[in-house]
Amino acid sequence: MVVITWIVLLIVFLIIEFITVGLATIWFAGGALVALILAALGVDIGWQVAAFFAVSLVLLFFTRPFVVKCVKPGRVRTNYESAIGKQVLIKEKVDNLAGTGTADLDGQEWTARMEDDAQTLEAGMRGEVVEISGVKLILRAVEAESQK
Repeated sequence: MVVITWIVLLIVFLIIEFITVGLATIWFAGGALVALILAALGVDIGWQVAAFFAVSLVLLFFTRPFVVKCVKPGRVRTNYESAIGKQVLIKEKVDNLAGTGTADLDGQEWTARMEDDAQTLEAGMRGEVVEISGVKLILRAVEAESQK
């Protein structure tokens, strides 16, 4: 009966992991697998439970940071966050104090603001995207040499 309990727990943890795909319960599935093996070998239930918690915690604390880095390296949260570093063409004067400014990014018009409130960019100039804040591009001026 204990073997069936560990099998059920293992399956439940794996199903939850497949549904969430967030590396949330895979560590406990590893613990359940070890406990299942111990149950199949006839080891006392106390040792099975202890092994389940020990293996789960070791996997969670020691392997999770490594796996998260390998599985999701440099993950970009949205398509437009990849725009950081790109140059855009200014369509309307970008002036934070006046609350004006639009820029063209890959054929789409965006509201634009400067990184530094004291700077402005005139229509026809180029700016570099340094950040995206909501639906606004945050820009810095591009040096004259790189605007050609």
